[in-house]
Amino acid sequence: MASAITLDELRRYAVARSLFSPTSLARAIERIGFVQADPIRAPARAQDLTLRHRVTNYRAGDLEHRYATLDIEEGVFVNYGFLPRADYLRMHPRASLRGSSAKGRAQALLEFIRERGTAHPREVDERFAHGTTTNYWGGSSNATTHLLGGMHYRGLLRIARRDHGIRVYSAQEPATVVRDAPTRRAHLDALIDIIVRAYAPLPAASLSALVLRLRYATPQWIRELKPALLRAKQRLAHAHVDGVEWYWPAGERPASSRYAVSDRVRLLAPFDPIVWDRRRFELFWGWAYRFEAYTPAAKRKLGYYALPLLWRDRIVGWANVSNKADKLDYAFGYVDRKPREAGFDAALEAELTRLRTFLA
Repeated sequence: MASAITLDELRRYAVARSLFSPTSLARAIERIGFVQADPIRAPARAQDLTLRHRVTNYRAGDLEHRYATLDIEEGVFVNYGFLPRADYLRMHPRASLRGSSAKGRAQALLEFIRERGTAHPREVDERFAHGTTTNYWGGSSNATTHLLGGMHYRGLLRIARRDHGIRVYSAQEPATVVRDAPTRRAHLDALIDIIVRAYAPLPAASLSALVLRLRYATPQWIRELKPALLRAKQRLAHAHVDGVEWYWPAGERPASSRYAVSDRVRLLAPFDPIVWDRRRFELFWGWAYRFEAYTPAAKRKLGYYALPLLWRDRIVGWANVSNKADKLDYAFGYVDRKPREAGFDAALEAELTRLRTFLA
């Protein structure tokens, strides 16, 4: 049990540990542990908006351009995103395809991709033309694309690269089934540590919810998630603060002076680790942030793709930003009022300058 800690100290710790000094792209992904992806560009994809604060001289699209040179994988974790390859492999193999017809189509498709080395979904469809099926959202999807996605999820395929945002697949050898209990426990413990590294400090309810989301990453071990959560609570550092139990990596001291925040303004992605947990967001900043891209326009309160506005260690508002014809358009909203502290206006302008450079 950690010594007495205040909510202010936890908040500063959360911001400072996540916004570490910018480093290389590979090191940043390793340090974060997991970067959530989203295809919407308003003004850039979420993964790029997340990495720009943590990677030296990062530009929109750098992750896609450099993906094939990095030891990382794209796929399902607690959400869809990017993580180091060694950690990605801990989740595999997942459940196999059901039904002989599906297995037969998958085998034929796998052989086709092996022969080619890599394959664009368009090339696969031209070869097989499997028709259409119902996707997760209830609409009609190309059946070949659906099958490719299922094979990727199960570890038979990997994303070799993206061409203009479209996944290009290559074959990979299936992982060996983990049969012994100690190894399974070690894998699950390591995956939970990735969660905590990315999102700490976490309220107990959020930690439980995130561990439960590993049912998407490791459906084959779904019955072992509750024991894994209990083990995590035993080994993680924790403290009871204002009626809430909080957890973070063992060995880190939230009250340490090393976790100091800078006098900077930052526009964060809706899925940035600092703001991802909406429960923690409300505990830290006292208001509810919502992602409204899929909310009907008439019901939106913040905007289509509102970027949380961080000033020092406070989320004081949000911004809706677009980049049209190389011109940055933006509109700000504030929870209470625009900060009046000395330095805010200059810090805001500096952030907009950084954003223009990032998008150029």
